[in-house]
Amino acid sequence: MSNFPPCPQCTLENTYHDGEQLVCADCGYEWQSETNDNTETDSDEIIVKDSNGNLLKAGDDVILIRDLKVKGSATLKKGAKAKNIRLVRGDHEVDCKIDGISYLLKAMYLKKA
Repeated sequence: MSNFPPCPQCTLENTYHDGEQLVCADCGYEWQSETNDNTETDSDEIIVKDSNGNLLKAGDDVILIRDLKVKGSATLKKGAKAKNIRLVRGDHEVDCKIDGISYLLKAMYLKKA
């Protein structure tokens, strides 16, 4: 038997967890569970690791590990240093400035300085 609550719409107990939601297999109703909502607000922290697996945090300094072509701009060279980074949600996790220009970079191209 599952530990999931019964469906709030049809009250049957044939429910399962699907990603971030609970789903009723009988009627197809989907809803957010109370336990998922609480854990998401508690863990509002963003976890980002650099290319070496080191945990990055806001305010760290990072160094580029390879040349990066930037759309509409020159190439960022390997070894360029970004100071005082910010971590953001999304595909590009690191918001930083290099030579006074703001960039959003992927952490896989950075190492902690």
